[in-house]
Amino acid sequence: MHKPVVALVGRPNVGKSTLFNRLAEERLAVVDDIPGTTRDRLVAQAEWAGVIFDIVDTGGIDPTQVSPGGKRKPLSVGSSDFIDQIRIQAEVAIREADAVLFITDVQSGVTPADIEVAQILRRHQQEKEGQLVPPILLVVNKADSETRRQQVYQFYELGMGEPYPISALHGTGTGDMLDALVAVLPSPGEEEEDDSVKVAIVGKPNVGKSSLLNRLVGEERVIVSPIAGTTRDAVDTYITYNDIPITLIDTAGIRRRGRIEPGVEKYSVIRAMRAIERADVGLLVLDATTGLTAQDAHIAGFILEAWKSVVVAVNKWDAILKDTHTMDEFTRHVRQELNFMPYVPIVFISAKTGQRVDQVMPLVLRVQEERLVNLSTSQINQILQRAQVTHPAPSHAGRQLKIYYGTQVRNNPPTFLLYVNDPKLSHFTYYRYLENRIREAHHFTGTPIRIVMRPRR
Repeated sequence: MHKPVVALVGRPNVGKSTLFNRLAEERLAVVDDIPGTTRDRLVAQAEWAGVIFDIVDTGGIDPTQVSPGGKRKPLSVGSSDFIDQIRIQAEVAIREADAVLFITDVQSGVTPADIEVAQILRRHQQEKEGQLVPPILLVVNKADSETRRQQVYQFYELGMGEPYPISALHGTGTGDMLDALVAVLPSPGEEEEDDSVKVAIVGKPNVGKSSLLNRLVGEERVIVSPIAGTTRDAVDTYITYNDIPITLIDTAGIRRRGRIEPGVEKYSVIRAMRAIERADVGLLVLDATTGLTAQDAHIAGFILEAWKSVVVAVNKWDAILKDTHTMDEFTRHVRQELNFMPYVPIVFISAKTGQRVDQVMPLVLRVQEERLVNLSTSQINQILQRAQVTHPAPSHAGRQLKIYYGTQVRNNPPTFLLYVNDPKLSHFTYYRYLENRIREAHHFTGTPIRIVMRPRR
């Protein structure tokens, strides 16, 4: 099932992060009155009237730029740098999202930056079956009084249709806006039957994802045919590796001619998120010359949140000056930064020279096999009994967590249901402890494990 994606777009300090938190019903985005506080795109699931969709906080356009002397100076609204940043944000959102919430601010009124965003969004909409896609809803934030709501009509001059006055801070008006939003979202629909192993090649721009794809496709044992992908501006590649059908989902970074735009990795997350949602295994490509960055960790977090398996491929290993300890030191660094998924296998490759690329697909298929493993109920209960004897469950207010029995209710990913006296007595550290005990019995290499506790009736 494909969940619709809704992108929040607008100039800085109009309240995008506040609205994001309101829709996500939790404080996920950092909110500050200083324009440009949000530096990274955040993704969360939202629901309204039974419709589930993903919301993406694009982050405000940074209103400063670095001068040659290293000092930061303000960008004027008419400057080419400012307009380029707006254009990148708006174009990627409208290309990748199923709907766009164009956020403005009634306190500031219609600004030149709002006009620029409106023009960009309008220019890139396409007509399909008599309708403009993706649909764009004009949201006027900070309309938290009757006087301000009466000022909303000035926003008709943007030519974006009816404005929806809201207060993201207080929640007023968001119900009408969400009613209009879910009315224009596409139906999730059922995906076509496909028994191939789906591998999403993900990572920030310029780490060598496309080069790795070309190497994988060029293997002599591989049969290749292009199949149009379901994501916009992407092509899935179907290969057969050792008689196993595989779909490679490419998520190449967004580039301008000749160079990578500064900060453009922020705007590649929607594509990576869509690819991860469709995949069984995420092939996370890192750049050995830059090390593991915060954006790499963000993408790894998306893979974990989607409960997908993962293989880490450290690319450009040929460009590193090495000694006998370099690989071990880099491995420790990766595991330290990705300590929330200690089960991931790591392979050091060079897509340019082909070094160890032949190890990638066997490792991906091994991880996929681990994803489908089923443990017997008797084996699980032996693990749980030994775990509780070795380290008793925590207690709270004189009550101790008791695990009566457990069973694996599904694979893909492996999911274990434990019947207990009171799930509220559990703690995340004990979940981690039980997961480690399960992995001692079977490693589940590269694959997350879900543990669910329910009270015994």
